[in-house]
Amino acid sequence: MNQTALITGASGGIGYELAKLFAQGHCNLVLVARSGDKLAQVADELQRQFGIAVKTIALDLSQALAPHFLFDQLRRERISIDILINNAGYGRFGEFADLPLEGSLGQIQLNVMALTALTKLFISPMLERRSGRIMNVASTAGFQPGPLMAVYYATKAYVISFSEALANELKDKGVTVTCLCPGATDTGFQGRAGTEQTVLFKKMRPMDAGTVARDGHRGLMAGKTLVISGLRNRLLAESIRLAPRKLVTAISRKILDKAG
Repeated sequence: MNQTALITGASGGIGYELAKLFAQGHCNLVLVARSGDKLAQVADELQRQFGIAVKTIALDLSQALAPHFLFDQLRRERISIDILINNAGYGRFGEFADLPLEGSLGQIQLNVMALTALTKLFISPMLERRSGRIMNVASTAGFQPGPLMAVYYATKAYVISFSEALANELKDKGVTVTCLCPGATDTGFQGRAGTEQTVLFKKMRPMDAGTVARDGHRGLMAGKTLVISGLRNRLLAESIRLAPRKLVTAISRKILDKAG
């Protein structure tokens, strides 16, 4: 029996690259994203190339009831999820006081609330079967405060903390939780967030989405709790733990300033 992986934010970037990796491993897919057209293209490509079943659901997970809608639809269709990939998320660049409240709350709704709801909904059947894997995509942003992207960095800190705690709770219950922390990655994220002109993206060479996805996939299948993609990002995450918080915040701000 082929396993089935559910991937959110699957129409591009890391989500799309993960979909390809699971398809190569003969895993059936349920792909979720806002753009139905892009999803249909991805589904067509993967079905043709790998001969697997791909179901697409065009859904905006930043809507409060969307996770329940998704879970109920799959239950009705008797589609059992073996692997849950919470990859959907977005950020907004700018000073918190200047940004519309709607955008800040939207980030919390998608990056935190939807991720938490989906994990809760899909974890119960996994625990009943004593088998399942969950991957939450956070970011190295979650290891420090992020002036100019205050809410985004805070949501990713939540994802790391939540995932590590959950992995501990589920030890010996047949379900693993992996938290993938990419650094700056070349995806559609920076366009939506408005960070293309920052030092982070202009001067610090973003990683390739395929490389990040491979690191995440390998870590997930090995049952690792925390996967930081890229040596430079791992070193950075370690050094942050030892540095004074005020200094870390000041450096974080410099990286998000506009590149000269």
